Amino acid sequence: MANIKSAKKRILVNRTKADRNKAIKSGVKTAMKKVFAAVEAGDKAVAQTELVAATKTIEMAGSKGVYHKNNVARKVARISKAVNEMA
Repeated sequence: MANIKSAKKRILVNRTKADRNKAIKSGVKTAMKKVFAAVEAGDKAVAQTELVAATKTIEMAGSKGVYHKNNVARKVARISKAVNEMA
């Protein structure tokens, strides 16, 4: 365990940030799963509404610095492609 006050604070702050990032990443994964589930079910209307919600969630995570911008772009492109290729 750290003895210096600033080091103790760093540990606490890093733990708080890690928990926040974990929660945001979990939300992104859930949103993506909802889109893919709607695509598997073949429900285009639900897939499109879930796509809008997932895109917003992913882009917000990117703006907070949780994901790199290229990672955000790749995730959005994958779910958009899945929805657009539906029959």
